[in-house]
Amino acid sequence: MKAVGYKQAGPIDRPDSLNDIELPVPLASGRDLLVEVSAVSVNPVDTKIRKGVSPEGDTWKVLGWDAVGRVAVVGEQVRGFKPGDAVYYAGSILRPGSNAQFHLVDERIVGHKPRGLSDAQAAALPLTAITAWEMLFDRLDVTKPVPGAANAIVIVGGAGGVGSISIQLIRALTGVTVIATASRPETREWVKALGAQHVIDHSMPLAAQVKALGLGAPAFVFSTTQTDRHLAEIVELIAPQGRFGLIDDPQTLNVVPFKRKAVSIHWELMFTRPIFETPDMDAQGRLLNDVARLVEEGRVRSTIAENLGPITAANLKTAHALIESGKAKGKIVLAGWPI
Repeated sequence: MKAVGYKQAGPIDRPDSLNDIELPVPLASGRDLLVEVSAVSVNPVDTKIRKGVSPEGDTWKVLGWDAVGRVAVVGEQVRGFKPGDAVYYAGSILRPGSNAQFHLVDERIVGHKPRGLSDAQAAALPLTAITAWEMLFDRLDVTKPVPGAANAIVIVGGAGGVGSISIQLIRALTGVTVIATASRPETREWVKALGAQHVIDHSMPLAAQVKALGLGAPAFVFSTTQTDRHLAEIVELIAPQGRFGLIDDPQTLNVVPFKRKAVSIHWELMFTRPIFETPDMDAQGRLLNDVARLVEEGRVRSTIAENLGPITAANLKTAHALIESGKAKGKIVLAGWPI
């Protein structure tokens, strides 16, 4: 089968940073589905691993976690899917990735692809939707008000993949007011189109901008990027007893300033459930089906911003470089395989 992989971690501008390769088709057993992959999207985690993690021995490392495709074969313990089912999912960071024509994934973290979306449109959703859903509803619990606080959330990095779907989920499922950050005209328009009621500029101090809105101190802050840069402003703007969540990887995180306000701090990693095979691992499959229903009802739309064409090393290099530039909005997708 066709795949894209590498043998040595490093920068994207190396000639061998990503390579078109051939690999054996894996075999499905247990609770695994063998999915024939038709579209993938690229996430910051892909670039981080490519830069820092080499495969063991003389093997290929295949990246990619977001995937859309059709079930080709089911393991003997699979109960929720059958060959031919159209699916979407984000996979497990412990297993080979989805930048391959055939891919193994545990059925518990798989959802049925939203009807009405193309494969490319659907590929933009799984990883970011799981991340956003788990942060908003499992970690920050945004449906539970904070006494005395404005029923509002600040989303730092609103135009990114996670920010883009978070805005929509909040608007579709809660009455929480969305304050999204964006610094360029095109990203400001993007977050407004997704439903953000207020937009502030994260290249400027955040607290004064939030105060100027006249809403009061927000109950929730979700930082998707550059948390270390914005931490002092977040401490200042969040309400007493508020809830703060982050998903990025600051080198240090001094949480002591939050103590005076009794702010709770939540770190989200959507791979935690599959890494540890937690008892509620199947919650990811269920929430993907919930997101699919929201899409089918017209309450959430795909966050695809760019389709770079077939799944090839050259196109994936372009996607990685764009993500590393910090100028991407929404999701970058690749669909189909070269003939």
